[in-house]
Amino acid sequence: MTNFGNIMKQAKKLQERMARLQEELATKTVEASAGGGMVSVTVNGKFEVVSLRIERDVVNADDVEMLQDLVMAAVNEGIRKAQEMAQTEMAKITGGLAIPGLS
Repeated sequence: MTNFGNIMKQAKKLQERMARLQEELATKTVEASAGGGMVSVTVNGKFEVVSLRIERDVVNADDVEMLQDLVMAAVNEGIRKAQEMAQTEMAKITGGLAIPGLS
């Protein structure tokens, strides 16, 4: 029974550390861009877009599809970078152990 008690304590500590990490990730951000920096996005560790910047030169009423593609590319890259950041931070807590549902 002592081993079970230790496992439960460790699980509780891990859960507390993960809750703190989620709070920290909400404040950490990554930046990504597309079109040579014509569209830039900032994404936080909760995978939310917190800012989007579009250079005036890329706005063309005759080519809306290009702007849409650039925004989509920047957002997708920002989300990918935020996921990498979250996985890296999670690995620090779990020691690189892949725990289903945590990454």
